[in-house]
Amino acid sequence: MEIELGKDGYPLFTPEMKKTHTILIPMMLPIHFAILTSVFEQYGYHCEVLTNETREVVDEGLKNVHNDTCYPALLCIGQFMAALKSGKYDVNKVALMLPQTGGGCRASNYIYLLRKALKDTFPQVPVISLNFVGLEKDPRNGWSITMPEIIKTLYGMMYGDMLMSLYNQCRSAELIKGSSKKVLDRWTRRIITLLKTKSFTNTKKYYKQILADFAKIERSSVPRIKVGIVGEIYVKFSPLGNNHLEDFLISEGCEPVVPSLTEFILYYLLNKVNDAKLYGRHSASTPVFQALYKIFLGKQKETVKIMEEHGVFEPPHDFEHLVESVSQYINLGVNMGEGWLIPAEMGALAESGTENIICTQPFGCLPNHIIAKGMSRAVKERYPNANIIAIDYDPGATRVNQENRIKLMLANARTAMAEREQK
Repeated sequence: MEIELGKDGYPLFTPEMKKTHTILIPMMLPIHFAILTSVFEQYGYHCEVLTNETREVVDEGLKNVHNDTCYPALLCIGQFMAALKSGKYDVNKVALMLPQTGGGCRASNYIYLLRKALKDTFPQVPVISLNFVGLEKDPRNGWSITMPEIIKTLYGMMYGDMLMSLYNQCRSAELIKGSSKKVLDRWTRRIITLLKTKSFTNTKKYYKQILADFAKIERSSVPRIKVGIVGEIYVKFSPLGNNHLEDFLISEGCEPVVPSLTEFILYYLLNKVNDAKLYGRHSASTPVFQALYKIFLGKQKETVKIMEEHGVFEPPHDFEHLVESVSQYINLGVNMGEGWLIPAEMGALAESGTENIICTQPFGCLPNHIIAKGMSRAVKERYPNANIIAIDYDPGATRVNQENRIKLMLANARTAMAEREQK
C-alpha cells in the first residue's frame, strides 16, 4: 500500500487502512479501555490495547525519549516501540493511537515525540490523535469520530467508572478469592454487548443491576484501611505507570480508592469554561464545552444518587461540592496539568473518611509536583488527620523503595486506626 504523507511529512491513517490495519493503544485504564475499544470495533476499526510490561518498555522509552521528558511519555512511547519490535505485528499494517486532551505538556506533545521516535525505524507507521479539540487538522486523516460513536464512548466511560469503583471496594474484602473478578468480567462483557443496542442510555436500570450483583459478593466485615490514589492521570490509573499500586495495596490488606475518570473529564470541561471567564479565551466551542459540562455533571449526580440510595457502596464525590470546597484554598484558574483537581480530590477523600492518600507523581511532571506537593499542606491544615505521601515514579526509582515508603505510611495509618478504636 502506498504511504500517503500529511502536511507535516508524516504518514497519514487513510480510509483504506481501516480495513487492513490494527490500531495499537497504550494501556492506562484496563476496565475502561476494554469497553471503549469495543465501541471502536463496532465502527470498523480493529483495536488492541497493549499489555506489554517488561523492562524492555522502559529501555525503549529511554532510547527514544530524552531523559528529561516526563515518565508517562517515556512509558507510552516505550510500550509502542517495544510492541513494534516484538515481531508480533506486521509493521506495514499497524497504526498507533494516542488520546489527547489538548492541554499543557503530555496532553499535546506526546504525539510529536512518538512520530520523531518512529521516523528512522518505522517511518511507514501512522500515528492517530484521538482528541476532541481539533489538534490534528489534516482533513485527509482517515480516522473520524461520529456523534453516535462519541455518545457510546462517553457512556462506556461512565459504566467503566462504576465497575472500577465497585471492583476495588469488593475485591479488597472478598471472602472467596476471584469472586469480584467474575462479576467484573461478566458485566464488562454485558456492557460491551449493551453498547451495541439502543438501550445503553438507560443507566439507572443497569447501575442498579450492577450494584445488586456486586452486593451479593461475600465480603469480610473487618474494617480495612482506605487509601486514596490521586496525582497525574496516567500514573494514577495505569498499572504500568504506578507498578500495580492498587494490587499492592490490596496485598497489604487495604482498600484502594481511585477517583473516577468522569471527575477528570468534568475538570477538563470546567477548565474550558473558566478559561473563557478568567482569561478571555472565548471561542466558538466555549458554549459546547459549557453544555457538555452540564450534561456530564447531571450524569455524575445520577451515579452518586443511585449509589447513595442503594446504601452498600461508597459513591463517588459530588463534583460540584468538590469544586466548592477546593475553591477555598486554590483558584480554579490554576489548571495546568491536573492543576486544582489534585488538591480537590485530596480534600474530598479526607472529608469522606479516606484520610490516607498517595499522590502519584511522575518524573518530569513539573506542574503536578508544584501543585500537589505545594497544596498538601493546605489540605492537611483543613483536615488534620490527613496522611498524605507523594510517591515519585521514574525509570530510576525502584519498586522496593516505593513500596517501603508506602508501608511506612500504612504503619502510621494502622496506629491511628488502633488509637481510634481504643478511644
